[in-house]
This record gives sequence, C-alpha cells and structure tokens, in this order.
Amino acid sequence: MAPLLPGVVLLCLCLASPPAAAAAAGCGTNTSLAGYEAYLRMSQHQLRGRVEVLDGCSFRVTALDLLAGSASARWWRADATDLDSLARGAPAASEPLNRTFLSESLVFRLLPGVSWPLVPVLAAFDPLTSSLFGFVRLSNDASDDSSFSSESDSAPTMFDSCAQLSPRLRVRWTLDDASNLIDIGLEAAVGSEYYMAFGWAAPGAAEPSMIGADVAVTGFTEDGLPFADDYYVTKYSECMVRTDGTVEGVCPDTIYEQSNDTAAGMVNNTRLVYGHRRDGVLFVRFSRLLVSPDTKYDVPVNATANMTVIWAIGLLRPPDSLRPYYLPLGHGAPAGTAFGFATLILSSAASGGCVGPLDAEDKEDQDRITAERNTPLVVTAGPSLHYPNPPNPDKVLYINKKEAPLLKVERGVPVTFSVEAGHDEPLYVTSDPVGGNATSRNATEVVYAGGPKAEGVPATPKELVWLPDRNTPDVVYYQSLYDPKMGWKIHVVDGGLSDMYNNSVLLDDQQVTFFWTLSGDSINIAVRGERKSGYLAVGFGTAMVNSYAYVGWIDGNGTGHVNSYWIDGKDGTSVHETRENLTHTRCRSENGEIVFELTRPLAPSCSGRVECKNIIDPTTPLKVIWAMGSQWSSGRLSVKNMHSVTSNRPVRVLLLAGTAEAEQDLRPVLAVHGFMMFVAWGLLLPGGIMAARYLKNLKGDLWFQAHTYLQCSGMAVMFLGFLFAVAELRGFSFKSTHAKIGTLAFGLAFLQPINAYLRPHLADNGEILSRNRVIWEYLHIFTGRSALVVGAIALFTGLQHLGHRYGSKNIQGLTCGLILWAVGVTLVVVYLEFMTVKRRRDGGADGLSGKWVLGNTDEDDSVDLLQSSKMESDSIEPMEVQLEPLKG
Repeated sequence: MAPLLPGVVLLCLCLASPPAAAAAAGCGTNTSLAGYEAYLRMSQHQLRGRVEVLDGCSFRVTALDLLAGSASARWWRADATDLDSLARGAPAASEPLNRTFLSESLVFRLLPGVSWPLVPVLAAFDPLTSSLFGFVRLSNDASDDSSFSSESDSAPTMFDSCAQLSPRLRVRWTLDDASNLIDIGLEAAVGSEYYMAFGWAAPGAAEPSMIGADVAVTGFTEDGLPFADDYYVTKYSECMVRTDGTVEGVCPDTIYEQSNDTAAGMVNNTRLVYGHRRDGVLFVRFSRLLVSPDTKYDVPVNATANMTVIWAIGLLRPPDSLRPYYLPLGHGAPAGTAFGFATLILSSAASGGCVGPLDAEDKEDQDRITAERNTPLVVTAGPSLHYPNPPNPDKVLYINKKEAPLLKVERGVPVTFSVEAGHDEPLYVTSDPVGGNATSRNATEVVYAGGPKAEGVPATPKELVWLPDRNTPDVVYYQSLYDPKMGWKIHVVDGGLSDMYNNSVLLDDQQVTFFWTLSGDSINIAVRGERKSGYLAVGFGTAMVNSYAYVGWIDGNGTGHVNSYWIDGKDGTSVHETRENLTHTRCRSENGEIVFELTRPLAPSCSGRVECKNIIDPTTPLKVIWAMGSQWSSGRLSVKNMHSVTSNRPVRVLLLAGTAEAEQDLRPVLAVHGFMMFVAWGLLLPGGIMAARYLKNLKGDLWFQAHTYLQCSGMAVMFLGFLFAVAELRGFSFKSTHAKIGTLAFGLAFLQPINAYLRPHLADNGEILSRNRVIWEYLHIFTGRSALVVGAIALFTGLQHLGHRYGSKNIQGLTCGLILWAVGVTLVVVYLEFMTVKRRRDGGADGLSGKWVLGNTDEDDSVDLLQSSKMESDSIEPMEVQLEPLKG
C-alpha cells in the first residue's frame, strides 16, 4: 500500500491543476477594478493604509498600520458600513488580522468564489465583537480619475509625510504648493485632557526658541469636540491679560487683537478639518496657509527650506469666567518628552520613523463609572455621539447621563440599575459583546441579570439588582435585549472603596462619589471623581465661600497630596491652607480620575484657629459641594488653579442614615416661619399683656376679653409657625442657640393657659387675698413677662441663625428693623406708664391702668377665659325698702 501513496497524491494534483490554472489565468482579465487605489478610512485600532486592486482575485495593502484584533478579525465584504450590512456580510480573505501590522505592504487573495462585484465595501472587521476597524469603498468605474482623490478626502487620517517628534507624538502633513496650503495632522497617545501644539519657530534665531513662535494648539473640549486655533508665544508662561490690557504668554492670536474686531477675525489662520479620539490616541487635522497675510503673528513657511519647528504636549485648561478660551498649561517636563525642537523640509516625503501605529497604554476612551453599594445606576437611552465600538445604532444606552460608559463593579457588591430606557429597551447583563439576544443570531450567551421584564420609563422605573460573584468573568456587557450594540463593557474586579467604607452617595450632577465610615469620635472619608481632572475638591457648606474644603491632586512628579483649606472669598488669595489633624491621607489618579482619602476627628481638639470650628455632627445633615480643575499646587494660588466645573447645589449627606438628599432652598419656608413668630411675639402676645395692663379703666370686662383672645391667638400662631418649620426641616434639633431659646419661650408661653386654668378664686370685697391667690398672681405675671422677653430674644437669634445658614445679605436690615420695632414698643410702654404715674399724682382713681397685682382689681371669677358667664338683665327688678323714723 505504501508504494501506491505517491501515485495517488500525484494523480490528485494532476486532476486539480487545470481548474487552479484556469482560475489563476482568469484573475487578470475578469475585473475592471485592476489598478484601482484608495485610502483606508480609520474607524478604530489605528488602521491606516492604501488599498490597490491587483487583479480579479487579489489586492495589495501598502503601509498597513493596525493594532491587533481578535483571532476572528478578517478582511470583510459587505454592501455598506452600517451595523446590519456588516452583519450580513462575509469574509473576503482568509488571513486573520490578529496581530499588529507595522507599516507593512502585503498582498491578500480573495476567498474562492469571491469576486470584486461581490465586494462593494472592503472592511477590516471583527464579527465576534461586531467591531469595524476601517474600510474602503470600491468603485466599478476604473476610468474615474477622481476616485483616488475623493477617497483621500474621505480618509482624513492619511497624509503624504510623517515625522516622529516624541515617543508619544507624531506630525503628519500633505503639501499643496499650488494652493499655498498645508494640511497637518497631530496624533498623540495622551489623555483627552491634553493639548497638542505644533508650529514654526521665529526665523533667524541663533538658538531654537519658542519666543516669537507661530503654533497651532489643538485638543478636545469637555464635550469631546476637536478644536485647532492659532497661537503666538511672547513669553514662557501661561496666557495673561494685565490690567492695562497688555497680553503676554502663550495666547491665541485673536487675544492680541481683541480691541480690534476686524483684525481679530483675520489673524486666526488655522482651520480645523477633522478630529477624533480612538484607542487612547488623540488625532486632529487642520490646514493653514504657507504664507499668511498675517505678518504680525504668523511665520512664513518655505516648503523647500530646512526650517525649525517646535512642539509640545501638556494639560489643557478649560475656559472660565475670566478667560473664555482654552489655554495650554505649562508642560513641566524635560525637553524631548513634553516639548522640543526639530528641523523639517516639508517638500521631502519622509516617514521620519513613523513605523506602525501609536499604541496607547490606556485604550479606553469612554467615560468610566464605578458602581457603589446602595447607589442606583440610572439607565436611559439617548443619541449616539461617541460610541466606543463602531458601527452602532443611532440610539444607545446612557448610565448616569454618560454615553455607554465603561462600568466597573466589584464582586460581592450588589449593583442596582434603575432602568428608564423605555419599554422597548429592556436591560440585561450578558457575556455577548453585541447583545440584542444572541440566540436571534444563532449564537450562544450567558445571561447574568435582567431580561424582558427589566424595562421602565422615568415615570415608572424598573429596579434591577445584580450581584457579581467569584464566578463572574472579568469582562461582561450591559446591553439591550432587543437591539444590538447599545451598551458597553463591565469590568468586574475584586474589592475596592465600597468594601472599605460603610456608606457612599453620589454628589450633585453625579460627577463625584462621597464615601464615609463613622468610627467613634472620628470619620473616615474618601472622595472619587467620575471624570478626568487635575484636582478634586469637596467642601462642607452651601457654597465654596465660607466653607471648609479638602483638595486632592497629583503633582508633576506623580505624587499625590491632600490638604485642608478655609475659603472666605472667590479668588486665590481667599483660599487659606489650614492645619487640620488629617491622618491616613492618600491621593491617586485612576485613568485621570482623582481619588483621595483622609481621616479626621469629628470635633477638632483645638481652639483659637478657624479650623477649630469645623465640627461634624453626625446627627445633623452635612452639606457637601465639589469642584474640579486642571491644576493645583501648595502655597499661594492663582487664576490657573481656578476650577473648570463645580456642583450646582449642595447635597445633604445624612451620615447616620447613609443616604443623601439634594439641598433645597428653605429660605422662603423659614421666612414664613419667622413672620409667624413675629406676629405672635411682636404683635399678639405683647398686645395681650398691654391690654391687661392699660385697658382696665374701660367699662365691663373688655380688657379681660382682649387679653384672653390676643394671648390665645398668639399661642396658636406661634404653634403653627413651630410646626411649619419642623415639618419642612424634617426634624428638630437642640444644637443651635435659636432652637434652645425658642424651646424655652415655647414652654413659658404654654404655661399660661395651664396657669389660668388653675387660678384660685378672687376674694370677696373687703376680704384679704388668700396666699394661693397671691402666689398665683405673681407667678402668672413673672412667667408671662419672662416668656415675652425670651420670645423677643428668640426672634433675634432666629435672624442670626438664618444668616449663618444661608449668608443672606438682607439679614442685617431685618435685624435693624426688628430693633426699631422693639424700641418703638418700649417707647409706647414708657409713655403709658408715664401717664399712669401722672394720673396717680393728680389724685385720680386708677386712671388708665390697674395695679400690677391682678388681685386688687374688679376682676370677676365668673369671667371665663374665652367667654363671660356674667348675665346682664335687660330690666331692673323692683326692690322694697322699709323706712323707720329715728328715735331720740
């Protein structure tokens, strides 16, 4: 049998060779696309290259750059680049794209049975994750000379030349001498909060210098939109506008001409063409004139000369109220890493060491959210703007207002989703990266949570609780059950802040998470930003002014710092570093997001310093605010340390309950409370006392009725005001001076009706008052007037408490008005007392008043507190009188 094997193999080869030879012969004649060239358009994985159709069954890709995909990634054929078309497509070539390609030129053959008419779109595609790396459209009209140029326009990442400026930064360019234009592309493996700057140094300088340089500063706004602007360098400093209007530093050209609107519109000669952030790499393309009409701030560029260029990368400061434009901050790193000089001849096509794609350490470009215990993740649906894995539908899932964020969860910590994406978008957690129910694609998946019933709307959200365990894979996905590719990744990790702290809440706008654990007479605090920043600050108070703040930041050497401050103004000089007893301080940056921790006593054991008043009472809601910015430092602060984003309102953190609620403006509520207390203690109750004192000369018991009705009305209004404040403030506390004094006044006031109910009977005419009656009268007078004095003090302390709580500017005016009212009432009492004394000296009866001791008046015990029981007859009964003569 062994001798027969070579013959069998030879026979098979002979039988197979005629069709193969025929197929090979047909490759050069069965297509009109032979010789067609087009650039690949990048979608992700840093794909670049130029595709050339060689014949009917092969194509060449020149200068192919690509980051490695999975083993299933292939050259793919499809009718279009949308999600459905790619899903219906099929492989075009057999070679996998599962390695990194470094500017290679390779020939690929189409699969048997595949011809170019079946390949309207040639794409680099991974069907396992439905990931489009890039594509090229193939034209059937080979005579169309504009095909290559039009494809060049649709591939903005492709250029004629490239130079490697640093390990993290490249510059690419395409020269158009005829149009006096140059297109420049900057790409850097840095974070989205960085800028990229490139330009020409001032010609004629003996040594390379940035002074007088004409540079373009590029980057991305906080909304993820690219920008490119013309800048001019006059000084090695950040851009500053002095009080006399002079400008210096690294400033936009338009700022130098801000007084001349016409000139300002002509000096910015940099035009943005395109920009994106993919795989952790920033890319911005812009165009500029070689020789600009702006001779004041632009350097003329000679394409054939060897000219010095400058470059820099560093943190970008967002606009604020003082400087409404993006400004590069000091790079603060050695030459060659964050800034440098180079010489370029633009007309010479060069690769300059640009071999392969830039490979960033952190390739995740999406926002990040870390799930916390007892903190729901709000899931909604919204438009797709920056979905991380194209192609994708027009509508995707949002979590806490962030588009398809990378979600981080911890094993053993329950994750709560509040699903509000709509009844047609139920949520589920799956092993399938595409979602949309893998069984509908004849694929398999593992569902960890959710399903058809996990759907809701904002009016009636559905709560979905998922508990990752030790068997949960490191990467799973949250997706819509019915539509594919609406969600993104979930990273499952072991332990974290949620395991270290007992409580956590999201602060205002869901951009900062606040953690804490109460431990005896101290509190452990951790704060984590949910967006990238240079520093993170939290403050205890209703606003940053007059608040105690804690700031965490990373310095230029990568060292973390945590400091405490007292803020009494809105500029840098109003931020005062304090010496609080902070222990176990730590600060770190996680993918550009600041996390800091500290431990501090609830009540500082010091006196005489401003931080000694920074007391945390666990029984009282702690009002917490936050701010973020690009740069912080120890010592004296300046405008460069200004925050770029802040909370809109404080959040009341209930330390004992482990929950939080948004701070509401209670000033209108407390104003009603204060007005009702003024009516009670400033009008009705004093009026009742004065009625008993000065109206006894009137006929009948009018004084007593007035006294009773005014006192009862005052206590009713006072009680309603008390209930109103307690209900709105959701509780009652004796911590404030106002609460203590108000409670005392409240108790003294409500002793009066009890005292009146227990009063002894008045003695008959001519009889001596009983001892109980005398004691009662003095007790009634003393407690009543004491209540009035304490109530007046409570009015003043209430105004002070309102001012301390809200810092209202009109508290001083209200206090002055209350003082004037008290003085006015006092003057009226003095006048009435003067008239009383005068009438007594003139020998009148009681005159205007009775005596201070009520028992010496003509009070009738038959008079009830609210209604007299004394009956008056309309007719006088006749009486019989017997007269007898006097004897003697």
